[in-house]
Amino acid sequence: MSSILDGRAFAAELRSWVAERARELAMRTGVRPRLEVLLVGDHPASRAYVRTKARMAQEAGIAGGVRELPASIDTAGLLAEIARLGADPSVHGILVQLPLPSAIDVAAVLAAIPPEKDVDGFHPLNVGRLWSAPRPLESGLLLPCTPLGCMLLLEAVCGKDGLAGKRALVVGRSNIVGKPMAALLLARDCTVTIAHSKSRDLPALCREAEILVAAVGRPRTIRGDWIREGAVVLDVGINRVPTPEGSRLVGDVAFEEATRRAAAITPVPGGVGPMTVACLLANTLVAASRAVGATPPALPRLRRHLVAAG
Repeated sequence: MSSILDGRAFAAELRSWVAERARELAMRTGVRPRLEVLLVGDHPASRAYVRTKARMAQEAGIAGGVRELPASIDTAGLLAEIARLGADPSVHGILVQLPLPSAIDVAAVLAAIPPEKDVDGFHPLNVGRLWSAPRPLESGLLLPCTPLGCMLLLEAVCGKDGLAGKRALVVGRSNIVGKPMAALLLARDCTVTIAHSKSRDLPALCREAEILVAAVGRPRTIRGDWIREGAVVLDVGINRVPTPEGSRLVGDVAFEEATRRAAAITPVPGGVGPMTVACLLANTLVAASRAVGATPPALPRLRRHLVAAG
């Protein structure tokens, strides 16, 4: 029977660490980290998500807020907003909430955020730094938040040195999760495979993986009998499926089935998601530290917040 990784407890510990370090930075330099989130349009899920980010930022001692822009704004208008925030020295982190309206050039928007304020870790320069740094987790880089959160969970379960040589499978090749996740696992000396929609015999690939990261975007794609006995499973998927009562969120892994084989697994909701927000705040702290010429604090080793399944 699996242990369930309590993502909310992990995230609370990381947010507490951010709050303490933000207070120390403010006492030493008089500067409070500041994060500005740009929300385009009135997408209900995005609106709820950015409100959560803003609330948790305030609780962690990070200033800023959400700037709401109309869905009618074009690429040039959004780039102008980014340029204004980029030129403001009091702003340390800029996040453009995705997805954006289809008429907006997403690549141009992500490239316009100054790399030193790119707390999502999506700017091409930050992507290159991730892949080229020998130890990205120790380098004070701005790393994509979801993969960073996954790595902190893995290190809490396996230990920093317990990942070397393990066979890891990342199911999904997006720029947001799949590719940076693979880079971080490689930097911890895992043997990494990336699977995707064209991969042959996905169940066989999954059964070989000691670490499985599911980032497919399709509900319950990974079945329980695909899981290797004793594997650690991180489910990044967030999918809303209908139920007789209305709907509920499920992951990319068939959770109840997987708990019969995995050693540890993240639930949906309450697993990777809370860690993503906490890592956004950690990135903002890193960006603020660099902006004032301070050495960014080393990421903490989190305690093992595990709950027995069933």
